[in-house]
Amino acid sequence: MKYNEEFWNNYADENESRYNEEFAKYVRDLASSLPGVQSILEIGCGTGIDLRLFSDSFQLHGIDLNDHALEIGQKQLPNVNFQKGNITKLPFDDSSIDFVFTHGLMNYLDDDVLENGIAEIFRVSKRWIMHCEKYEKTEKQIDENHKFRNMGEKWLDYKIKFVSDVDLHEDYGQEDTRFTLLKKV
Repeated sequence: MKYNEEFWNNYADENESRYNEEFAKYVRDLASSLPGVQSILEIGCGTGIDLRLFSDSFQLHGIDLNDHALEIGQKQLPNVNFQKGNITKLPFDDSSIDFVFTHGLMNYLDDDVLENGIAEIFRVSKRWIMHCEKYEKTEKQIDENHKFRNMGEKWLDYKIKFVSDVDLHEDYGQEDTRFTLLKKV
């Protein structure tokens, strides 16, 4: 799924319409409740809407490929360290981020990028990893731009513990969305 700048610029402009405050509260409350979480990274952060409810007591980082989305995010959330970056080469040291998460990103990645991205997430994560992605066990194609993912299956070769791998409640996300929380061991 080749990166389409025009598509993602439009996506950034319309990002506010996709904001789900209940989901943002859920991510904030979850990260706040996990032991040892001080630094947080959202990969594929767009304009940072899922980071906006975090207090300044956290070190907040957002990575995205889209310059336009990052500019919007930086204006709206000056306390977040927004960086242009790719999931396959994250600009962080090994085991340096306490809580790493994705929300709707993995569905847009080609399989090889996804596999390399998971390795990078594992590398930079200190302890906690969370995914909220459209789920279908066999990972069939949704449309030309994205496909369902079975994130739990992708992590079986890594030293992790499954904390949760369940369907996300409808108040927090779209239909067919799966919540996966992992603990690095």
